[in-house]
Amino acid sequence: MKRLISTLALAALGALACGDGLAADAPALYTQHCLACHGVGRLGAMGPALLPESLERLKRKDAVATIREGRAATQMPAFGQTLKPDEIEALAGWIYSPVSPAPSWSEADIRASRVEPYPPGSLPDARQGDVAKADPMNLFIVVEAGDHHVSVLDGDRMERIFRFPSRYALHGGPKFTPDGRYVFFASRDGWVTKFDIWNLKVVAEVRAGLNTRNAAVSSDGRFVAVANYLPGNLAIFDADLKLLKLIDGRNLKGDASSRISAVYDAAPRKSFVVGLKDLPEIWEVSYDPAAKPFHDGYVHDYKMGESIATPGYLNPRRTVLEMPLDDFFFTQDYANVVGASREGRGQVVNLDVRRPIAALDLPGMPHLGSGISWLRDGRRVVASTNLKDAQVSVIDMQNWQTLATIPTLGPGFFLRSHENSPHAWVDSMMSPTAKDTLQVIDKQQLKVVAQIRPEPGKTFAHIEFDRYGRYVIASLMEKDGALIFLDANTFKEIKRLPASKPIGKYNLFNKIQRSEGTSH
Repeated sequence: MKRLISTLALAALGALACGDGLAADAPALYTQHCLACHGVGRLGAMGPALLPESLERLKRKDAVATIREGRAATQMPAFGQTLKPDEIEALAGWIYSPVSPAPSWSEADIRASRVEPYPPGSLPDARQGDVAKADPMNLFIVVEAGDHHVSVLDGDRMERIFRFPSRYALHGGPKFTPDGRYVFFASRDGWVTKFDIWNLKVVAEVRAGLNTRNAAVSSDGRFVAVANYLPGNLAIFDADLKLLKLIDGRNLKGDASSRISAVYDAAPRKSFVVGLKDLPEIWEVSYDPAAKPFHDGYVHDYKMGESIATPGYLNPRRTVLEMPLDDFFFTQDYANVVGASREGRGQVVNLDVRRPIAALDLPGMPHLGSGISWLRDGRRVVASTNLKDAQVSVIDMQNWQTLATIPTLGPGFFLRSHENSPHAWVDSMMSPTAKDTLQVIDKQQLKVVAQIRPEPGKTFAHIEFDRYGRYVIASLMEKDGALIFLDANTFKEIKRLPASKPIGKYNLFNKIQRSEGTSH
């Protein structure tokens, strides 16, 4: 009965979206035209999930256009000649409405979703074809969001080796195994894909959740952790994407829950560090089988056996805070988490003592997840863009005081550098007027020394250095966009490769070696 009422309510919502009392029946339209590809309950099948949580980066007008015009290079057809304008509007309104009752994704669902086209040992254990001719650590993985593809680039020749279709809306950046053979992708609607770079094959996939934020690969390559908004949990897999454990995003008492906003590999600590969106906690989950047991809460004397210890292996060791931290940067040893809330309140949290040790002066909305660090006058600093204010904040990591605030053309998302470069590059992609310009910052003088604007009016952002720091690749983030190669010293353009809205580029060496100039 409840399900029937929910269906009727959603039908009414679809009618209201059209603006008249005789509007189309959106659930019926979905069943007729969309269910075969997008699944029962809009949970996804051949096509992506159509849930508000999965569509939060897709504007309503763009959803209408996609239904009307289809999506090139995919199986999404154009319905402009099949459906009336009010029917398209009704469908668009309905897919942004919550599903009731809320969808679930169980351990059994995860295990049943797993596919393995190439089991371990079925492909050669050596680099093949063009990959064998390239420097294996100067390869780039490029995510192209315009038509949902991934490219593999030879970083020395600056050429595309391979291009293949990906799941819908990859998010959080690909993560590599330490030998550089495998890369893992997480999509917005929960699919995790394992790709063999040496053989250029997708070898395994699993659906870890319904709305996924990102994935992390352990420093030994044995574990993959996946942060899920829906359902709110941390899913831990082995390297073949077989489920090992689900950890619910609940507090210690079990009376409050949270979405899991991010997970990171803390290689020196042999652990994953986990961010919670809705609870004032940070978790550390050790993947070291020899991890020592720990106690949650206060214990007068652990030697007296006053409380039962929690096994240290694959269990969350909690650091309780005063507020949720939404964005993170880590010191190179991963002992300290440098975090900020969406309100701009910043803290430094030490994972060993499990408490904040410093407050940060970070106004606006800092984006510490894209933070970088370097040495300046013998002292290490960290710098962060800001999603709200036109500035880059530079902080001294010894006393945690703000060293400088560098004015920029507009709010920016990405900041990148390299150990061999005297410069840091920042975009202003959150600005409606300056999104087409990259600025170059002198890391010692802490000031902007150059601006690069190749295509006025078009979004130009997210750079990545090659492994040696000789050149950068920047994204012209348009449907008919490009990867633009620039000399890291002269800032002059070297060449372009066509690309469909390239949103991120990831160099194997820089990522695997945890370069100070890129996010981890």
